[in-house]
Amino acid sequence: MTTDDGTESTLWKIHGERVVDDTRRLQLSIASVELPDGVQFEQYVLRMPKAAMMVVLNEAEDHVLMMWRHRFIINRWVWELPGGYVDPNEDPAITAAREVEEETGWRPRNVSPLVSLQPSVGTTDAENLLFVSQGADHIGDPEDINEAQRVEWIALDSVHQRISVGEIVGAASLVGLLHVLAYRTA
Repeated sequence: MTTDDGTESTLWKIHGERVVDDTRRLQLSIASVELPDGVQFEQYVLRMPKAAMMVVLNEAEDHVLMMWRHRFIINRWVWELPGGYVDPNEDPAITAAREVEEETGWRPRNVSPLVSLQPSVGTTDAENLLFVSQGADHIGDPEDINEAQRVEWIALDSVHQRISVGEIVGAASLVGLLHVLAYRTA
């Protein structure tokens, strides 16, 4: 239902929020929430810094640069796009390009915005900004040896199969790859 001023009557009211933990990489709080029907409860809220990732395509746009890495939280090996947290006052496009270089040893030739997403909007504010590059130049070994077991150019035609067997599970990687597959011109 819409009210007289055009706003939705399903807007939740926030009566306050108390911080439980606050670090450089996250803020955890508990919000006191009231639903439109009057029900009140407490909701955990996680706020994280912006992150920037990049889909780096080869010149033919039939392969994508990815990293094979272990994620201890889910205890799985997965393919991911390179990326990381945006430093304060850093342009997210610069972050994405810097992270590609540090994590893979490849320098993107260009950087264009692709899409923005919030992976878990019901409890978390963690904006992920995705960029795309057509082409990259190899500049050497990755600077950050802790990021990936290996770095490879993966055939775009293999992405659906890799998703179906659980090799690509991260929200940003999924969104970036599926966006490129859905809208690519090559």
